[in-house]
Amino acid sequence: QVQLVESGGGSVQAGGSLKLSCAVSGDTDSGSCMAWFRQLPGKRRESVGVIDSDGRATYAGSMRERFAISIDTAKTTAYLQINGLRPDDAALYYCATRWRINGQCPTGERDYQVWGQGTQVTVSP
Repeated sequence: QVQLVESGGGSVQAGGSLKLSCAVSGDTDSGSCMAWFRQLPGKRRESVGVIDSDGRATYAGSMRERFAISIDTAKTTAYLQINGLRPDDAALYYCATRWRINGQCPTGERDYQVWGQGTQVTVSP
């Protein structure tokens, strides 16, 4: 069974940067897609992006502009770099994992069953 643990969240001023981590433990062969989602207060969880085991990342909407997803060579830790943080980036950030579907990594929340507990990001004006 695979477990995910996010870390790296915190409180930063607008314009700052954070690098979130998602450590994978347990059966690390269980998934080849690592996805990042976030949940703003009072909102549904939304996709940030996903990276496959070949290191190819795709992003939702305009997330590409300030967000960068990467994965270490051992495939045991995924990262989410957030630059130019804005107050509306304040959210609980989650990582999730699963196998590819037809060779592709899905981006929908419902496609993922294994989740971390989330790490909180707070941005002050």
